[in-house]
Parts: sequence; structure tokens; C-alpha cells
Amino acid sequence: MASVVSILLGVAVSQNLLALALCALLLSGLPLRWPRIAFPLALFMLWTLVALAFSPDPRFGLAQIRKFYVFSTMLIVFSNITTLARAKWLTLAWMVVGTFTAGRGIFQYARDIVRWQATGEHIDFYHFYIADRIRGFMSHWMTFSGQELYILLLLAAFLLFAPGVRKYLWLLIPCAAVTGLALVFSKTRGVWVAAVFTGFYLLWCWNRWAALAMPVVLALGLLAGPSSVRERVVSIWQPHGQTDSNLHREITRRVGWQMIKAHPLVGVGPDEIIKEPVFSAYLPGDITRPLPDGYYGHLHNIYIQYAAERGLPAAIFITGALLMALVDFGRALRRAPPGRSDVRFLLQASIACVLGTMIVGLVEYNLNDTEVLTMFLAIMCLGYLGVARAACDETAG
Repeated sequence: MASVVSILLGVAVSQNLLALALCALLLSGLPLRWPRIAFPLALFMLWTLVALAFSPDPRFGLAQIRKFYVFSTMLIVFSNITTLARAKWLTLAWMVVGTFTAGRGIFQYARDIVRWQATGEHIDFYHFYIADRIRGFMSHWMTFSGQELYILLLLAAFLLFAPGVRKYLWLLIPCAAVTGLALVFSKTRGVWVAAVFTGFYLLWCWNRWAALAMPVVLALGLLAGPSSVRERVVSIWQPHGQTDSNLHREITRRVGWQMIKAHPLVGVGPDEIIKEPVFSAYLPGDITRPLPDGYYGHLHNIYIQYAAERGLPAAIFITGALLMALVDFGRALRRAPPGRSDVRFLLQASIACVLGTMIVGLVEYNLNDTEVLTMFLAIMCLGYLGVARAACDETAG
């Protein structure tokens, strides 16, 4: 629990704790358990090894093999978090620490406003801020906002579906407000879209009238909110030139498609895209240099990224894992008794987190971030705990 909670504060401590937990588990004599999603993820890792074997520079891609260590999170969490009470304690710990990191992000936002006002330059806050946004304890705003999305979805699912919520309202409502505000200030559009869609899903499952009112509330909030937030929303379809990454992401998608067409089975090799000559070799002829501002070390899309660097089978396996989780959680949810329950909370939270991951994955290489991947794998284990408990309840019934 300490390992997967401390990932909100940084990688080093979390991974050291992960090593200790793994050693303790292997020495404990406890049964070693993997969730069902581990099978397609194992195929994904196996195909990564195949792609590495065919890579023009296998040594360069070894970082992706070392990342396999993070997947031991599934073994540790699923073997140890075996009761609903433990799962609830884990989610509450995430909520508290996630709120703390969100608060740090809000402080950073206020500091950036002061810095902007102190510059005296003739530049609006939007252009001053977008290139260097709040990041909490993380190294990048995308990682920060990806983690805070999970925290917000856990909070929302707990409020809507967990039993005995009233005694936690004094904690949950401030946590949700701080986390939501930090996500707004992050100005991360992909996470915003994911939050809206998954929030609508959770509300629809709870109360359809509330879900239908959600767009109206968001529209009113947008009109009453800061102009920089409205500008950021509008930039989804009307970007501010190179300040926004629309054109940059379009180029990375097209380059990725060229790579997939040239190497459909094993890709160009794990992490080979980071090399500038490799990226340039697949740049479409109608795209002229200099390229728009942006990071070209990956393709900002998990589906295209995995297919381009490791081949279509790898992309199919990772997508299949996400879809399998959705199907498994959805079936278990239909078996769960109506009304509030910890099982329903875990299943709904896990479904929302899978959907959020898939949506953000359309515009970002989110599952390559150790901080995001660790939380995602742990949440999947909680979802499969809900699946097991729903099956037990059905048998007992």
C-alpha cells in the first residue's frame, strides 16, 4: 500500500518499497495471485521482447524491458489486497495523498500568476503558462494530471456508489474540490475530455437526470470561469498557432502511420522513435521543416506508439487488455446486487479509470509513465477484487 500510494510523490521511494514488498511476498508463503488482465499484458511484454530482438539497436530499447518491473505491482497488490476493507483503506489513502499533491499544484498555479504579473512583459497569461504548467511532485504536467484524474474518479465513484458515505463527506467533498480545481488549472485538454466523459458515465449510472444536467453545469461554469480556461477549451478545435500542440500531434500521428505501414509486425524497435534520424526517415514528404514546436520523442498516442515501435500485435494485446477489463468489470457489475456497496464502488471506479486511460491514450503516451502505470495496474487489481467478490455474492445468493 505504501508503494502504490507513494507513487503520487515520486518514483524512487515507490519502487524501493515495491522491491521490499516483492521480497516480503515471496518469503511469506502467501499464495501468488495475478488478475485476469495479466494474461494479455504478458503477451504484450512477450511481443515487446520479440520486437526488441528485431530492433536495429536492441541495447537502446532495454529501458522498456526494465519497465517490466513495474508490472510486478499487479502480483503484489492482488496477492495482498484481498479484502474490501483493505481496498477501501488503499483508495482513501490515495484520495488524501492525491489531494495533497493537487494542493501543491494549486500553489504552483498561484505562484505562476505572480511570476507572470512580475515579468512586466506584454504577453497574456495563456501563452506565458501553457509551455510550463503545474506538475505537483511530478516531472511533467501530463503525468500529474493523469494521476489526478484517477484520484478524482475514485472520489466520484466513492461518493456515488460506496456505502456509508455520509461519515466521510467532511473529507471527500474538500478532496474532490481541490483535486477538480487542480485538474482545471492543469489546462491538460486530453485529461479534461476524459474527465467529462467518465464523469458523465458515473453520473449516468447513478442518476440519469444528474448526468443530463452535467453539460449545462459545465457550460455555466465555463462562462463564469477564467478566460484562459475558455481559451484552452476553444483551442481543441481552434489552436493558438504553435502555442498549442494540435499540429504537432497531427504530425506525430502521420509519422507513426508511416512506421506501421513499413513495419507492421515488429515495428521500428522499442524506443527507436526517440532517435531523431529514425523519426525523420518516416516524415511524410508534404511536411516541411522547421517542424512545429513540441516533443517528438514519442507519438503522443498509445495505440499508434505501440504499433509503430513494437508492431501491431503489441498494440492489439495492450488494447485487448483494456477491453478485457471493461468486459470483466461490466459483467461483474451486472451480477452485483443493486444499491450502494463496496463491490459496486470498486467496479465503477475501475471502469471509469479504464475509460479515462483509453481516452487520454488517444493524445498521450500515458501508460509509459511509471507514475501513471503503477496507479493503473493497482486500480485494475481492485477492480478484479470486485469481480471476485461479486461472483462470491452471486454464489452465496
